[in-house]
Amino acid sequence: MNGLITVGYDGSPESVAAAQWAAREAELRGMRLELLLAWPWTADHLLGTPDVVAEGRRRLARQEAELRARLSAVDVTAVHRSGSARDELVSAAERSSMLALGSRGLGTLHGFLVGSVGRHVLVRARCPVVLVRAAKDTPRSAGEVVLGLDLDHRCDAVLHFAFESAALRAVPLRVVHVWQPPMGSDLVPTVTASLGRVVATEAMRRFTDTLDPWREKYPDVEVVASLPRGSAAAVLVEGTGRPDLLVVGRHNRSAFLGTHLGPVAQAAVHHVHSPLAVVPYG
Repeated sequence: MNGLITVGYDGSPESVAAAQWAAREAELRGMRLELLLAWPWTADHLLGTPDVVAEGRRRLARQEAELRARLSAVDVTAVHRSGSARDELVSAAERSSMLALGSRGLGTLHGFLVGSVGRHVLVRARCPVVLVRAAKDTPRSAGEVVLGLDLDHRCDAVLHFAFESAALRAVPLRVVHVWQPPMGSDLVPTVTASLGRVVATEAMRRFTDTLDPWREKYPDVEVVASLPRGSAAAVLVEGTGRPDLLVVGRHNRSAFLGTHLGPVAQAAVHHVHSPLAVVPYG
């Protein structure tokens, strides 16, 4: 972690929105900002004429100049790399505190995140990846940060990112943990009610035990607890409103188990309208 936010930039409206979001984040965190345009310049037969390459560079330079003029306290740089987008972004994650990428959401990722590129970056990046939709598609925020909390894994990195994000914005942190009764208990209503109370009580205990140390570290952050029953993916996509930032975790898995986002993060990536931070942990 060296105080650098890297933006995947390709001139699209989504990448411009990501750059604008990252600029504000760099101001909040006192970090440097880098615009990264990844384009294999030598493969002209795949990418079009030299004019297209030149226009890409001009857009990058214009965006850098605009942000430099607006952000007097932020060190802004722009670079273009000759490697593939997926490789350059994963490499950038090794030296960055955060990646910001443009996203169309609703099942389609754009710009740097085309097809397998998006999945490749999201499941391999060593730093938090924030997906940002184009400004015209971003509704008014609710003035809060929302964290989807998984109590089955120790995820200090996710908690730290969420609490810090709320503290920097001076907004409440709503922590959502979705629980479900044991499978099959719904077949007997009386059993369902009894087990539901037991599971809910245990979930609240674990919830409190997990959050108390972070409340002590961030005493100025107002924490709003939410323990709904249902599907975690559905609750986070449909029931969290329009926060300033939605934070979810991605469990780092061994090569033997393979790399994937998990159902909750996957649903959020494709359907959430607010800026979404996917934070690796474990």
